[in-house]
Amino acid sequence: MAFDFTVDPKVEQWRGRIQDFVDSQVVPFEQRAFEHGVDEDMRRELQAAARAAGVWAPQAPTEWGGGGFRFDEAAILLEEAGRSLLGPLALNCAAPDEGNIHLLAHVATSDQQERFLRPLVAGDVRSCFAMTEPPPGVGSDPSALRTVARRVDGGWVINGEKHLITGAEGADFAIVMAKNGDGDGASMFLVDTATSGFEVKEHARTLDAAAIGGHCRVVLQDLEVPDEQVLGEPGRGFAYAQVRLAPARMTHCMRWLGAARRAHEIAVDRAVGRELFGARLADLGQAQAMIADNEIDYAAARALLWQTSWLLATGVKGTEESSRAKVFISEAASRIVDRSVQLAGGLGTSDDLVIGRIYGDIRAFRIYDGATEVHRMSIAKRVARRATQRLDA
Repeated sequence: MAFDFTVDPKVEQWRGRIQDFVDSQVVPFEQRAFEHGVDEDMRRELQAAARAAGVWAPQAPTEWGGGGFRFDEAAILLEEAGRSLLGPLALNCAAPDEGNIHLLAHVATSDQQERFLRPLVAGDVRSCFAMTEPPPGVGSDPSALRTVARRVDGGWVINGEKHLITGAEGADFAIVMAKNGDGDGASMFLVDTATSGFEVKEHARTLDAAAIGGHCRVVLQDLEVPDEQVLGEPGRGFAYAQVRLAPARMTHCMRWLGAARRAHEIAVDRAVGRELFGARLADLGQAQAMIADNEIDYAAARALLWQTSWLLATGVKGTEESSRAKVFISEAASRIVDRSVQLAGGLGTSDDLVIGRIYGDIRAFRIYDGATEVHRMSIAKRVARRATQRLDA
């Protein structure tokens, strides 16, 4: 049995290129984005620079225009992109497009891939994933899905309401989740957002502010979708959600671990350069404890990320493994950023050092793609079920 953590030279080459690109071409955009928000002009400018730098969409399949890296290799590259909140957008590996690219690559028909996947990988369009609903609709509990799709001649008519749909404003298409009106499970639909009956409403005012297109309420009213825009097979929507959700949990972990590392680096640089009470901050015991704890949390989180990403890359379904990783990494990354704010003092709460903005954006990570408490419940149930089976054997 061998544990080999050797990084392929091509991965290391891309990692270095991404690091240089983020530091030299993405970081300079941050203060402008913090002040004015992220718009389409900024997206196009950043993405054009990423293509020119040869760091485009490392996680996407090569046949659709991406870098074609394995999932465990992407763990290294997406972490590097995540060092800036704008990095994943620039490289076209940000949510929700990254998760939709993965889903379309695995489930869509060849015609659907040409129409929706190819322009999405190319950065010609943006997308959103419309599953979450206002209470009492679907959130962490998929069985609460209330949006309904009913069959009609040649297609479907969808009615319902979604909320907190990331990137909905300005998205060219949406993947919409709805339960079948005949009671036969749920389905996913590829919906052109310009279609009559798809209406983007207000943006939620959330802690995180780096996502382009906001987190929006979407109303679906007598929305007509033809049969050829059903994603995969009707009635298998919940199964397809798992195709997307487990890898998407991990790519969130990759990106946010990079952001946490950046916050730590900034805080340590400040601790080394700042003197108070007759010594460098980095030489004071309480500061040293925070620095050490950040290093420990980062090392443990990265090890779990690499292990879980390797399992997914080898074809393991990874539902329980990704739940464990998502809980630990989301909480470890939050601890790292929280300590970094504390180390940096007053400026740590500001946009000036970037740490404050990372702190606001990363807090939501413990809720989306399954709240920490839901993942813990799922893990505990699986453990208890295995124990019951062992005792009954």
